[in-house]
Amino acid sequence: MLKREERITKLKAIELFETEKLEKFEVGTFQGLSQIHKCLFEEIYEFAGKIRTENISKSNFRFASEVYLEDALKKIDNMPQSNFDEIVDKYIEMNIAHPFREGNGRSTRI
Repeated sequence: MLKREERITKLKAIELFETEKLEKFEVGTFQGLSQIHKCLFEEIYEFAGKIRTENISKSNFRFASEVYLEDALKKIDNMPQSNFDEIVDKYIEMNIAHPFREGNGRSTRI
């Protein structure tokens, strides 16, 4: 499954850039991120593009609690992104929120 997932998501990422599909998304918002996630993972996961409804962690780090996730995403959407440092800050906050069950890093990097 992992090799198949990797192959599909790499092909989908290439498609996003080569077809200019990405330009139609509201990049820098959760809505845009959700569209990217759906595009990358819709052939793999039924939850593609959908906000997670459970708590998740990786190693000893717990991502944002599901109970507060929607509010956190609204706050992240409103963060400024007019220069490199602001974009990095927003990226870090989105990583901490981790709005999807799987594929957060791949989606936010795009």
